[in-house]
Amino acid sequence: MSGRQGNKLPSNLPQLQNLIKRDPTSYTEEFLQQYHHYQSHVQIFTFQPDKPSKELAELVMFLAQVAHCYPEHMANFPQQLKELLSYHHTVLDVELRMTFCKALILLRNKNLINPTSLLELFFQLLRCHDKLLRKTLYTHIVSDIKNINAKHKNNKINTTLQNFMYTMLRDSNPTAAKISLDVMIELYRRNIWNDAKTVNVITTACFSKVTKVLVAGLKFFLGRDEDENQDSDSESEVDIAVTSSALSSSNANTAIVLPNPAWFHPSLFFLVSFPKDDGPTARDLMVRYATNKKTTKRKKKLEKAMKVLKKQKKKRKPEVFNFSAIHLIHDPQDFAEKLLKQLENCKERFEVKMMFMDLISRLVGIHELFLFNFYPFVQRFLQPHQREVTKILLFAAQASHQLVPPEIIQSVLMTIANNFVTDKNSGEVMTVGINAIKEITARCPLAMTEDLLQDLAQYKTHKNKNVMMSARTLIHLFRSLNPEMLQKKFRGKPTEASLEARIHEYGELDAKDYIPGAEVLDVDSQEEKGGNQEEDGWESASLSEEEDDEDGEWIDVHHSSDEEQQEVAEKIKSMPLEERKAKAAAVSTSRLLTQEDFHKIRLAQLSKELTSAPGKAAKRKNFEIDDEEESRGELLSLRDIEHLHKKPKSDKETRLATAMAGKTDRKEFVKKKTKMNPFASSTNKEKKKQKNFMMMRYSHNVRTKNKRSFREKQLALRDALLKKRKRLLK
Repeated sequence: MSGRQGNKLPSNLPQLQNLIKRDPTSYTEEFLQQYHHYQSHVQIFTFQPDKPSKELAELVMFLAQVAHCYPEHMANFPQQLKELLSYHHTVLDVELRMTFCKALILLRNKNLINPTSLLELFFQLLRCHDKLLRKTLYTHIVSDIKNINAKHKNNKINTTLQNFMYTMLRDSNPTAAKISLDVMIELYRRNIWNDAKTVNVITTACFSKVTKVLVAGLKFFLGRDEDENQDSDSESEVDIAVTSSALSSSNANTAIVLPNPAWFHPSLFFLVSFPKDDGPTARDLMVRYATNKKTTKRKKKLEKAMKVLKKQKKKRKPEVFNFSAIHLIHDPQDFAEKLLKQLENCKERFEVKMMFMDLISRLVGIHELFLFNFYPFVQRFLQPHQREVTKILLFAAQASHQLVPPEIIQSVLMTIANNFVTDKNSGEVMTVGINAIKEITARCPLAMTEDLLQDLAQYKTHKNKNVMMSARTLIHLFRSLNPEMLQKKFRGKPTEASLEARIHEYGELDAKDYIPGAEVLDVDSQEEKGGNQEEDGWESASLSEEEDDEDGEWIDVHHSSDEEQQEVAEKIKSMPLEERKAKAAAVSTSRLLTQEDFHKIRLAQLSKELTSAPGKAAKRKNFEIDDEEESRGELLSLRDIEHLHKKPKSDKETRLATAMAGKTDRKEFVKKKTKMNPFASSTNKEKKKQKNFMMMRYSHNVRTKNKRSFREKQLALRDALLKKRKRLLK
């Protein structure tokens, strides 16, 4: 009977909801009864929409849960909810408004509402002063658009929503405009709305009068992914922290069975015995370290393994192109001109002005725009005492390209040389100035004059090592660009690359119908064919050598890859220039080149810089290519300007902080005296140690520093015994 009494369907909505989902036809009457209750509560609600109604909220969620079971009866329910929200969202009770939104989200997940109308309603609700509601709507909007485009791009819905969001970015409510912009940026980063239309809609945010919207738009085009990169780079450290905390909180009795590591190589102790495809994770390495004996040697092995794992993770990670949004802008020239005009009239903080300059310089450098008024504007900030001056120098270098008239860039170079590269400045200031001049002239070589270059080359013998090395890099740059501009003593030994080096005149295009250096691939293919014919001979020779070596001693085998490279270089060097061009054109047009082919071409081109010119002494033959230098991007980094070859001396505060950090607390090494009774009082001897020296200065123990002699001890013992005897006699 107690179970019967608990089954009260008219008032127990969760139980009725469960039963309806199992058998909708059997509980149609109960459902209609609740639906009529809902309609009556709605009529009451329309008279007083600002008052909370718990019964209406429960009925709305109940109907949203079972709406798919009665599609005929619930056909008008979603539209009615949307109208209630649209008309009364400004005066609605906070909890009731959230309930209505959750019910609509539930109906949308069951595909009972058109996504376009619902999303437009949710964008309007972003104007409400309810942070939790805005966060909920933002999450649903992003996830819903992602689900719409999961299988294929739904261009019809995307176009409608993008047009609506274009109006939302100009909304009078700054909060609604900011969240709408965040939605578009998030969808672009998730590769859902990564088309040109989305990018060009976001460009309107860069001219907003609301600072938050303006900064968000500028950050989007600047590709500010430093935080994300740091997070991705420090994933291993995060895994270590999580694993160590998990190990510390785990049960001490749990045992993890691992293979016997006795046969492991010491340097690869933590990396082997894991699957080759996936490889060990940071958690695996930490578990192995935690389940073995803790020693300093094992800790160092763990650190080495974590570094190797981090490098492998970077290699496996696909290359991300952060600046693709700048390439999708329809009219970058007009966009840059408008940004410069807004920058000149900008009254925002200095950080916002810096973002404007950064974006304009990237636009000018990537699209090779003509924005001549930008360079005099930047020149005003090129002073050593200027705040963030290294970044401004970076902007000046980014905005330089070959199509800018050399006269305009020359004024920038002279300003940097006069303000930075002078002996009255410190070595760091001079180094930064020379580095900036080097990066600018690398992009616009015609801007450098012979007089300025000769003056800067004299700093090759400067007493400051940073200045000296920066001047040497500038000289090395012009050895490859145009050695004739340097003095004879700075040109170095002539190479094949220096003989071919030539700076083209302004407006002159050096268009080639082939890939320079591709002739090395044709020579390599011929060498491989010849090598395949001689394989049998090599195999027989190797067998005979193995038979001769019966003593089990090591045989020195000379690796022939270096000789083969030298032979290829000699063959190419002996070819006439016309034959080289013909072979390079034949290779470039006959097949598709892979990354390995381009790497070989890069090696061949770099070898020209190290191969001596005909009739000159030979230069060094061994060289290596740095992957970072080989894959240099289209944008500069701040390290190119601030690069110092010698670490500057630390100031007093830094040295003191380092010294304090190296000191250890000695308290833990002091022997602690424990009392048998912790509540016992201290002795006179212990109290004497705590007393001030001025109180004890006349004490015998303090005044006499030397030890007592044997005679003094005898007398003291005699007096003590006599005193004790007198006490006993009494």
